[in-house]
Order: sequence, then C-alpha cells, then structure tokens
Amino acid sequence: MTSEYDGVVYDLDGTLVRLDVDWEAVASDVTTVYREAGVSPDGRDLWGLFEDAPEHGLRDPVHEAIAHHEREGARTSDRLPLADALAEDYRPIAVCSLNCEAACHIALETHGLSDHVRAVVGRDTVATYKPHPEPLLTAVSAIDRHPRSVVFVGDSERDEQTARRAGTDFEWV
Repeated sequence: MTSEYDGVVYDLDGTLVRLDVDWEAVASDVTTVYREAGVSPDGRDLWGLFEDAPEHGLRDPVHEAIAHHEREGARTSDRLPLADALAEDYRPIAVCSLNCEAACHIALETHGLSDHVRAVVGRDTVATYKPHPEPLLTAVSAIDRHPRSVVFVGDSERDEQTARRAGTDFEWV
C-alpha cells in the first residue's frame, strides 16, 4: 500500500481477519426467524433475507441472528497478513464492515489491533450499510479526514463500489 494517503479505512472480514462463521448455519437461523414469524423466505439468500427483513418487521431479530454468529466467529477468527501492516501504520485508521460493530470490536481485540484503530463502523452503526457510501463516509469523518485523502482497503466488489460511491480511492487486498 502506498503512503500517499493521510488515512486508511479497512474492511474487516477477508481483509484483516477471517471470521469463523458458518454462513450456511446463519442462513438457516435467519430462515427460521422468517418462518417463526409466518413469513415465507421464498428461497432468498441470506443477504436478500437481511435486506427484506425491515418490510416484514423482522429487522431486529434477523440482525441479532446474524450478529450472534458474527460475534462468536470473531472470537475464533484468524488474523490475516494485512493486520500486521495495520499494526505498524502511523496514519489514522478506521474499520468499515458489513459485519456488526460488536463483532468488529471483538475481532480487533482478539488480535491485538484495537489500539491501532480509531473508529469502527459496522452494519448496525449507521442507518445504511455497504455499498451505500454512508458507512465509509462516517468512518472517514471519524478519523478527521477527507474522502479524497483516504484509501479504503477491501476484498470485495461491494467494497470497491462503496469506495467509488464515497469518493475514496480503493485498494484490493
């Protein structure tokens, strides 16, 4: 990563750590939330169910079903090589993740990275989530930087799209 930026915002899962989450089990639990509420999951995938949950009054129970697995998976997550670069970086650093904020904090603490990160913005920190630009712009603001002076580092097309929408540069892991 080049040093031309005044700050760095990292995605979490797949970038700094790999959460130990069985996503099929998460999808099963979310499907159960729908069924118990008398709402058909209609063969939608996990994120489709997540996105549709508010219209069925299931936002909170669906979020909690996902967040439970993320928090547990953060405790047994694997540290990825880029985490070492984060720990050695002198610039202001934030994390912007599609995972819940609590799981981000747990993973950072588990891997000794909390002291190096000024701000964490998770899926539940603001009203929107990636690829909407608000979470990334919130992270950028929290480290007192301008979007053009920051690079967002991630591992997915969603991360790249988020950076483009927020006006930050993007770098693939």
